[in-house]
Amino acid sequence: MNLRSSLASVCVMLAVALGAHAAPEAAKTPVPPPAKAVPKVVPAKPVPAPSKGKVVPPAPPMALIQTPQAFCQQAAGRLPNVPMALCAQAQLQTNGAKSVQGHALMQRDVISPNAHLRVLVIGGVHGDELSSTSLVLHWIRAATETPSNIHWRFVPLVNPDGMLLASPKRTNARGVDLNRNFPTPNWDKEAPQYWSKRTKNDPRRYPGPKPLSEPESKWLFDEMERWKPDLIVSVHAPYGVLDFDGPTSPPQKLGRLYLDQVGIFPGSLGNYGGVHKKMPVVTIELPSAIRTPQEAEIRQMWLDLLRWTAERLGAN
Repeated sequence: MNLRSSLASVCVMLAVALGAHAAPEAAKTPVPPPAKAVPKVVPAKPVPAPSKGKVVPPAPPMALIQTPQAFCQQAAGRLPNVPMALCAQAQLQTNGAKSVQGHALMQRDVISPNAHLRVLVIGGVHGDELSSTSLVLHWIRAATETPSNIHWRFVPLVNPDGMLLASPKRTNARGVDLNRNFPTPNWDKEAPQYWSKRTKNDPRRYPGPKPLSEPESKWLFDEMERWKPDLIVSVHAPYGVLDFDGPTSPPQKLGRLYLDQVGIFPGSLGNYGGVHKKMPVVTIELPSAIRTPQEAEIRQMWLDLLRWTAERLGAN
């Protein structure tokens, strides 16, 4: 019995020793905790991509402008030097034309009892030239305060789709430069070639798939045919010069802007109206696209325009 007990005791001691020795070996192969073996993936919130080199989704469309009141509510908040009172005093009306997106175009006629000339004044052909629309609104007030023998027709914003964006752009809603979309001779060949070779396919100067492909340029074309203005004054920015196309002697200056005829472009209004149709086109390039001239300068430009129309176009 003693021998068996001794052998049993030895076996127990040997098993304990072997277990104690094996424990550290087992510790060398840890079992990963379930939480760390497969990290939990939590979907991240979308982060807006930087605009440079990325396609940014378009902003949601704004409410369509169908009334003069709606136009002034939009214009007074974004155009330079255009308080709500100035826009309201312009007494704009819809003229039946609409932009690609369906915004109504606005106009105001100021008619002298003894009008000898019809003069069309337009702004905002390029949507990122905000000061051009502002100037036309200021000139509506000037026309009501200054006698002249002229029937004035003012259209302050030809390209509402481009100008009324959160970040205004030059082209219309279909990406067309409206001032390259008029049917000048050989447009089909010259306009695409000029865009490709001279502008390197600059998207800001895309002339469109064909002349008058856009409702805004088509409206102006039809207005020229229907109303037959004796003069078109087209306000742009920001080159700070005065341009002219047409058969008569150009104005040498309007305010601080001096004549600098920069040439013609395929599809431009100056080319189509002044050169092809022999309808004088004065193109005003304001010095800034986002600031209007001072009030005194706006007034002087207006008076210089009146003087020139009297001397050269027979407004007297």
